[in-house]
Order: sequence, then structure tokens, then C-alpha cells
Amino acid sequence: MQLEASRVLQRLKPLFRENFEKFGELGAAVSVWQNGKPIVDLCGGFRDRRREKSWAADTLVLVWSATKGIGSACLLHALQEHKIEISQRVAEFWPEFAQAGKEKITLAQLLSHQAGLCALDRRVDVLDYEAVIRALEAQKPLWPPGTAHGYHARTFGFLLEELVRRIAGKTLSDYWQQNFARPLDLDFWVGLPEKENPRVATIYAAKPGKPPESKNRQSGSDFYLDLVTPGTLARKTFTSPYGLHVISRMNSPAIRAQPIVSFGGIGRAFGHPGAGGSHAFTDPENKIAFAYVMNQMEQSLLPTEKALRLVDTIYGRGD
Repeated sequence: MQLEASRVLQRLKPLFRENFEKFGELGAAVSVWQNGKPIVDLCGGFRDRRREKSWAADTLVLVWSATKGIGSACLLHALQEHKIEISQRVAEFWPEFAQAGKEKITLAQLLSHQAGLCALDRRVDVLDYEAVIRALEAQKPLWPPGTAHGYHARTFGFLLEELVRRIAGKTLSDYWQQNFARPLDLDFWVGLPEKENPRVATIYAAKPGKPPESKNRQSGSDFYLDLVTPGTLARKTFTSPYGLHVISRMNSPAIRAQPIVSFGGIGRAFGHPGAGGSHAFTDPENKIAFAYVMNQMEQSLLPTEKALRLVDTIYGRGD
């Protein structure tokens, strides 16, 4: 399918405005790209509840687990660069991980949330990185690895971080900046420098009973689109189709068995939503990338109506 920019804008703009008027959005932005070109870029509202700071094109906002897609891409790239197969065991690169029955867990099982490490028996401070890693090393899987799928909401980032450090010898933040953010001029941060704080929108928790890592919305859609567009730097960075095929393969039968199918029925799409309503993905078949970010959270770990109806409209499902 080929998107017509004027038509998509005409259809999305009133829906985006309605997110503020009907669904109580405070500040938000949406970006749609296709074939390396921007189709729609909209932003509006405020960065604060006092409505003193307008949301601008360069506003940054926390996107929670939408960062998991970025982190996974970094790890897959590191595997490619070091000629590591995704079927290899995690303990080959992180020997201490082999404790408590985890010696056979593969990189594929870990990346697809099948490792059984979605929670910890030991109580640790999330800001104490080393303590969390030691707890993960000692943790017994909550189910036989590879037999079930369970979302590793709070542990996945630590697992990615430690593997990138072990394999590439640098932090995930540095890996992202050196291999993707700086070369592609992406305004997306894993670990925000203090100097960028003046641009950040304040996040507000969901309010019961009320309707509905930091990036600006354009950089999220830019990155995912570049991954599937021939000729782009990000696409060339994956020197073989290996990494991208692995990403698509993460739409596994275990995940497809869940009541909510991957990205609204777009079977080969990949990306990740974030708690409260943020959403970012790319559709390799149609070379489309989408990102929606906001600062007024909803009570949801999955994309909400505010983002999903925009996606439906892009694909003509709102007709």
C-alpha cells in the first residue's frame, strides 16, 4: 500500500485533536513515515499540568517499555557484529547466568520472554544495578525455559544491558548512541543527559475511572522505518538479513496464541508499546513506521484507543 500524505493528514488530524478534547490527553505527538519520508508529524498540548509549557517538535518524553524494541535491536546488532547465533546459550557469554537451572537458556528464549525470569524472589533496589544482576544470576526460572511465554516487564532491560556489556564491552546506552542515534541523528535517549532535561515533558500517572525511556515521537518512527528501508544507514548497519529476520521471528507462535495479535493484525510488524499508551512499530511489508507518545498515562500496559484508532485510520480500517 502507498500512503498519500495529504489524505493521511486530513484523516489523522481531527482524530489527534479529539484525543485532547474527548480522551483528556495533556500533551502528545504522532509520527508516520513511509519509504524514508515523513507522511505526518503532529504534536500538541502541554508538557505540564499547569499548561505553561507547550509541547514542541523537539519535546522529549518517557516512553517506558517502548524502549524494549530499541534495546533488542542493539543486542541483535551486537550478535551480528560478533557472529553469534541466536540459538546459542546465554551462559556462553555470561557464565554466572548458568546458576539455578538456567544453563541451557538460549538468547532466543530470553529475547522472546520465554526464559521464566519475569520476577525475582530476592528483594532488590531497582537503582542498584549490580544487585539486580546478582539476583537475576541466582534466580530460578519460574517455568521450564522455552515452554511458556511471560512478559519480562521489569527484568528485560537489565538482561539486555548485561548481555550488551558482556558481548560488546560497553553499556547499552553507549552502544545505541555509537551505532544508531548519532549516525542517524535520532533524538532518542537510553539514559538522558542532564543537559536535555529542559525539553522533557512531565509524566503523569493514570487516574482511576478517567478515560484515557525518553524520545521525541519522530525519532521512534524514523529508527524503525530505517531498519526496513533499503539503502538507509540503519538498514546497512545490519550487514545481513539475519538480525531483521530474527526480529520478525519474535512474532512467535507463543505470542500469536495470546488474545491480542501482534500490532493490530499486522503480522510481520515489530516494535514495542509502552506503559500508559505510547506505541512504536514498523511494518516491513509496507515500509511504514508509526510512533505515538504522550505524558498523561492511562491504566494500560498495551496501546490504547488513542493510538490504535490512528493506526486503524492509516491502514484504512476506520472507513
